[in-house]
Amino acid sequence: MSMTLTQNAERVPPGWRGLVALVVAGAVLWFVCSKYPAELPFFLPWEFSWPVFLATSLSLAWFFIGLQRLPPAQHPPLWRSTCFIAGELLLYAMVQTHIDYYAQHMFFIHRAQHFVLHHVGAFLIALGASGSVLWAGMPDFLKPLFTSKPVRMSVDFIMHPVAAPVIFVGMIYLWLIPAIHTRVMLDARLYDVMNWSMALDGIAFWWLVLDPRPSPPARIGSGIRALLIIAVEPPQMALGAILSLSGTDYYPVYRICGRMFDIPALSDQHYGGLIIWLPGTLLSLLAIILVLVNMRRNEDGAADVVG
Repeated sequence: MSMTLTQNAERVPPGWRGLVALVVAGAVLWFVCSKYPAELPFFLPWEFSWPVFLATSLSLAWFFIGLQRLPPAQHPPLWRSTCFIAGELLLYAMVQTHIDYYAQHMFFIHRAQHFVLHHVGAFLIALGASGSVLWAGMPDFLKPLFTSKPVRMSVDFIMHPVAAPVIFVGMIYLWLIPAIHTRVMLDARLYDVMNWSMALDGIAFWWLVLDPRPSPPARIGSGIRALLIIAVEPPQMALGAILSLSGTDYYPVYRICGRMFDIPALSDQHYGGLIIWLPGTLLSLLAIILVLVNMRRNEDGAADVVG
């Protein structure tokens, strides 16, 4: 009997064994989080999400499988791989640890969470430039989905140089309209939509401007990339200034839900406004520096080819 089980296990492809292991791990997390949410350590989910768990675990799995399948010459530099992994883990931490619970009860933590989802984590994933590695590690039966016309049209729209900065800034403003924000914070489904939209849009925008390749094959040239980064900064600074200097509490929903810390409502809002205002400016400055570095490298590469 044991011999038969061993033989059957050997016939199962390694990829499927890994998928089964992920599903089992997810099922254990789901059960524990459902039964004992308040008793779990800080680094485990407060509310387990299958989509987030699978998106993160499968992306990392495809990344490492892709590294095994591609020859070493086609591997991204170690620092880019490190950026990609760090970005994935940061996005996961923002929505699948107790940070998410705190973000539902303090405005400034909510803004810090979204700054990581929309800026830092997405920035690192884009900086990882690991698309070719993920593609190599992805199962063949899924690739037609990502190359389908609806997906390509959606990506082309989101990453159009006119639409991209509008959507990038618009997402921040949309979810902070007081009436919408109150509704979202009281509806679990809309709350998930908000977080997913911020993360996916952030990855799309930062990949558009941080793509290390010249144009073509990159969608836009270095000059337009720098202009897009500059374009998205003033609206964020304006919003941050309004929230950090206003004497009106725009988000009483946090009083309804109950704040985690004994901080006045206006102070909570002011701290959140500063998170929108200051760190975003520094990250945009870093992005412009990286665009200029990529432009110089591409020019040097073109000169070498001509020479």
